[in-house]
Amino acid sequence: MPEKRIAVVGTGANGAAIAADMTDAGFDVTCIEQWPDHVEAIRDRGVEVRTPQGGSSITQLRIHHLCEVAELRDPFDLVYFVTKAYDARWHAELIRPLLAPDGLAVGVQNGMTLDEMADVLGPERTFGAVIEIAGNMFEPGVVERQTPKSGTWFALGPQSDASLLDRAEELAEPLRSAGAVEVTADVRSAKWMKLVANAAEMVPSAILGVPLVEALQVEGMREVMDAAGTEALDTALALGCKIVPMFGQEGIEDLPPERYAAALLDAVLAGWSLESTRVAVLQDWIKGRRAEGEEINGLVVAEQERLGRSAPVNQRLVELARRVESGELQLGLDNAQLLSNLPLGH
Repeated sequence: MPEKRIAVVGTGANGAAIAADMTDAGFDVTCIEQWPDHVEAIRDRGVEVRTPQGGSSITQLRIHHLCEVAELRDPFDLVYFVTKAYDARWHAELIRPLLAPDGLAVGVQNGMTLDEMADVLGPERTFGAVIEIAGNMFEPGVVERQTPKSGTWFALGPQSDASLLDRAEELAEPLRSAGAVEVTADVRSAKWMKLVANAAEMVPSAILGVPLVEALQVEGMREVMDAAGTEALDTALALGCKIVPMFGQEGIEDLPPERYAAALLDAVLAGWSLESTRVAVLQDWIKGRRAEGEEINGLVVAEQERLGRSAPVNQRLVELARRVESGELQLGLDNAQLLSNLPLGH
C-alpha cells in the first residue's frame, strides 16, 4: 500500500511539535502555516523543539504558506487541523480541494469544531480529537514544548455514525508519534469534557496575566475556576453528553458531577502545567491576537441561553475577555476583583 500523504494545517507550538514528531517517525508530512516569519525560519533552519528537560532537536519540515496552497496539486490522505477553533471552517474550505475523496480530516483543537468541519468536508470524512499538550512559541521556528511525548495525550474519534470508527486508526497511527492516542466512539463527549477544563483554566488565569499555577494562588480564583468548569459540565450534560475518562486518568469518570470539573482541573495541573506554563489564551493576548474565549466560555453561555438557562460565571469571563481584546482592560492581578460577587456555588 502506498505511503499516505499527510498535511498538518497550523504549526504553532503544538502543530509544529506534532509535525516534527510525525516527520521524525518517517511519515510523509507537509505543513501549512499562516505566519510568514515562521515559515521562512523553518525553511532556513528547520523547526527547533526544546523539551522540559533542557534538550533540543531540529527537524526539517516541508512547509508552505497559506498563499501557496493553491499551487499544490497532489491530494492528501490524512489532514490534521492544529489551529484555533475559530479558524476551523475556513481552513477546512482551504484544504477541501486537496483532501482525497477517501481521505480523512481531524480537528486537533480546543472548542467544538466537529460540525463546522463536517459541513465543509462531509461527516464521513470528519473526525475530532481532544488534545492535551502544553507548549509555548514566541520566536519563529522555535517551540518550547512543556509536555514531553511521554505525557502527551489525545482522544480521537468520528464526528458521527457517518464517519466509520474503524478508520480512526488511520489517523491515530501517525499521531502516536507525538503521544498516547485513545480511540473513542464518543469524541463529542470527550471534547466537551476538555472544554470543561478549558473553561475553568483559560480565561480566568489569562486575565490576570500570569501562568496558570500562579493564578491559582490568587485569593478566590480557584473558586471561580471551579464554578466556570461546573457550568460547562452542566451544559455538556444538558446537551446529552456523557462524563467520560480524560487525560488517561483512571477512575475520573466515576466521580459525581459536582466533583468532576474540579478533578479535571487538578489533572491538568498535575500532568500538564509547569510553573511557567501560560495558557493559550494568555499567549494569544501577549502576541496581540484574538483568543478562543468565545469558542470556549462563550459556547457555554450560548448553549445555556439556547436551553433557556444561564451561565453567569462564564458570561462574566466572556465580558472580561472582550474588554481585553478591545483594549479597554489591561491584564493584571487586580482583575481578580472583577470576578467577585459571582454566584460560585453549584
